[in-house]
Amino acid sequence: MTSNRTDSENVLLCFPLLPDSCPKLHRLTVLKVAMYVLMVLMILTTIFGNLLIIISISHFKHLQSPTHMIVQSLAACDCLLGSLVMPYSMVRSVEGCWYLGDFVCKVHFSLDMTFCISSLLHLSLISVDRYWAICDPLRYNRRVTNNTVTLSITFTWLFSFLYSFYVVFSGINAVGLEMLILQVYCVGSCVLFFNKRWGIICLILTFVLPGMIMSSLYMKIFHVARKHAKVMSERVTAGGMKSQSSAHRERKAAKTLAIVMGVFYFCWLPFFTVTAVDPFYNYVTPPDVYDVVIWFAYFNSTCNPLIYGFFYPSFQNAFKILIYTYICGVKDLNTLTFE
Repeated sequence: MTSNRTDSENVLLCFPLLPDSCPKLHRLTVLKVAMYVLMVLMILTTIFGNLLIIISISHFKHLQSPTHMIVQSLAACDCLLGSLVMPYSMVRSVEGCWYLGDFVCKVHFSLDMTFCISSLLHLSLISVDRYWAICDPLRYNRRVTNNTVTLSITFTWLFSFLYSFYVVFSGINAVGLEMLILQVYCVGSCVLFFNKRWGIICLILTFVLPGMIMSSLYMKIFHVARKHAKVMSERVTAGGMKSQSSAHRERKAAKTLAIVMGVFYFCWLPFFTVTAVDPFYNYVTPPDVYDVVIWFAYFNSTCNPLIYGFFYPSFQNAFKILIYTYICGVKDLNTLTFE
């Protein structure tokens, strides 16, 4: 009895004055500090990287096109995820406690789903835009206008918002799991359960379909880009150097698309796999594993501005000008010209 009393006294609670409080996670101080440092760096990179994309497109007229409207909206989505969702998820992941109540927990998960789904759908919109631009360039300007892009972006945001808030606040995702939720519930927890049906629906609707669209279109783009590069490399004309340069750009574009798809699947596949499979195995996935796959998914929003910054020359130069002008205070920008 003395041993049991000592063990209970050593348990740290999220809310020490409440008898039904959740226990805090036991982590070494060094591990907690490392987790906070890593997550804060990831959050700051997500926020400021995507802000740089937004400001660049707003500031430079040569970046203001229908295509970059989608990119700007994607950056806004990822920036909101980094500022409104990830900081609270960080505390929950490290401490194992949710301090803001059940209602704010539902709002948190609703916003989390909204921004994540919107980000995935924006990536699909970009793939459709690139497909029309490269594979059907003659009709591209008629298809892709400011009005059509605005309508597509508006639909993407509305669908993501309505779907996410409906699922979370209606509780339809947890139908049949009432007894399980009552058994595991404690004050200070913030967990979103999916039953078997909605685990599969979420997988198909928000990952499989966008993933199939992106994969099929990017494979077609990759094939067309390689074909163009091969034709250009075989031409022996007076403009041979120009053909070689065009072939290089085609290969670089295809390589960038491959990186975009690789990062997409690397970040999102673990999360959707766990979400879909866990209900069929009686929710045996450890909380730490679930936190890891969630942060892998967040990492996609961190990578998006890095991909554009490293692989698109127009954004590289825009970033240079903004950083040198507003951070470093350099006024003479004659050497920083656009390619």
